[in-house]
Amino acid sequence: MTLRTASGTSASGASPTARRAVAVNRDRAVRIRRRLRAADLMVMLCWVSVALSVSLWLAYGGAAQVTDVASALTAGGIVSGLVGTDLILVMLVLAARLPVIDRVVGQDAAMALHRRLGKPALYLILVHGVLLTIGYALTDGSSVIAETISLFSGPDMALAYLGLALLIAVVVTSLVAVRRRFSYEAWHLVHLLSYAAVLVALPHQLSVGGVLADGTLQRVYWIGLYVLAFGSIALFRFILPTLASLRHGIRVAGIEPVAPGVVSLHLKGRQLDRLRVEGGQYAVWRFWTGSTWWHAHPISFSAVPTATSARITVRELGAGSAALGRVRVGTRVWFEGPYGVFTDAHRVAPKMAVVAAGIGITPIRSLLEHASLQPGEATVLLRATDPSQTYLWNEVAGLPSMSGNSVYTMLGARPHGLATWMSAEAIARGVTIASAFPELLSSDLYVCGPQSWADLVVRDARAHGLPDAQIHIERFDW
Repeated sequence: MTLRTASGTSASGASPTARRAVAVNRDRAVRIRRRLRAADLMVMLCWVSVALSVSLWLAYGGAAQVTDVASALTAGGIVSGLVGTDLILVMLVLAARLPVIDRVVGQDAAMALHRRLGKPALYLILVHGVLLTIGYALTDGSSVIAETISLFSGPDMALAYLGLALLIAVVVTSLVAVRRRFSYEAWHLVHLLSYAAVLVALPHQLSVGGVLADGTLQRVYWIGLYVLAFGSIALFRFILPTLASLRHGIRVAGIEPVAPGVVSLHLKGRQLDRLRVEGGQYAVWRFWTGSTWWHAHPISFSAVPTATSARITVRELGAGSAALGRVRVGTRVWFEGPYGVFTDAHRVAPKMAVVAAGIGITPIRSLLEHASLQPGEATVLLRATDPSQTYLWNEVAGLPSMSGNSVYTMLGARPHGLATWMSAEAIARGVTIASAFPELLSSDLYVCGPQSWADLVVRDARAHGLPDAQIHIERFDW
């Protein structure tokens, strides 16, 4: 492991520095308390929506309808369907990229919760279908098979079964083992079916069994929840990004090769500083060429935008990202964002520790550019298997914010048979995360790189006693 200390001298005058540190820490404490309260409120609203969906059903005599086994099964099916549908609509809101959710917990955390809700929501919808079918069969005195065929005869129920099939397809393709067999573009296309799955099931909610009878608060609640979910997606995923893209008029200004398979795309536009991009954030980019217009790429800013320019750096990870290196100068670019809480504004500790590997340098580079750092406040470790992966390393030490701070580099392959994020040479020399970052426990740790590698860094940090509140991770996979 090699040390490269950025040039610079110690700040003169201890008293102003100390006063600034106290003010910065006080401001961070206030921001932390606000975010925690907002995050708790969001979680509470999710559970309130679930409780409200069941409470409204009970308020309109749902429990009073349970008189025997058949009606009990039917009631169980209705409740599971209400809760499952409520969770699916919550998932859609989480995927809508609402600015308030992004500012509080970040899109990564929101989408992680979105994925965790997928299986429970599907199981509840499956239970909904099974219990209702059995309950209806007992009530009608028919077999389950005959009841299933009978339900299929109605157009609303046929749409409900179609929605269930689409939902199963979405959940199955979201499993990690299955997802890795798809290209990002194919997986994303399948995932869009979740919108169709929810929409096609709506008619049977409003018509079958009178559960959401016209004129009831239940009906108002569910229509309102549908409007919130799909309105949020329409507004924040389509309407506002389209307007912002037209207003800023971003185009490709140039393409700069960085390394084999890695290019920086220099972009130009109008009033890009008004995007208020913070270092470490990303946007979802769409390049309007015949071969790339249908690809949406989540890519971090590798430099903080100016009023007229921006830069992203891309590594070829598939056919879609490879095509970006061949777009022509002048190509129109649309975007969604900026997104992400992988920023200096979300620090909670007085020091900063940074670990980046491969193309994970891109948000790290803009994060460090944008951060307001004092000498001795930050320690950066840049990791690569070989010199061909040292993307943008030469820029990091030269950043003004890194004056008086330390930049380490670690080259070399990981040792075979050992689960570690460090090189074999570093392991042989006894390097640990504690020796690389002596002040780790009083630092915010920022980690960006391949998922399995980043997980090992986080594992070591937690084992050393670093709390999760001080760990910030940005992943470069889907």
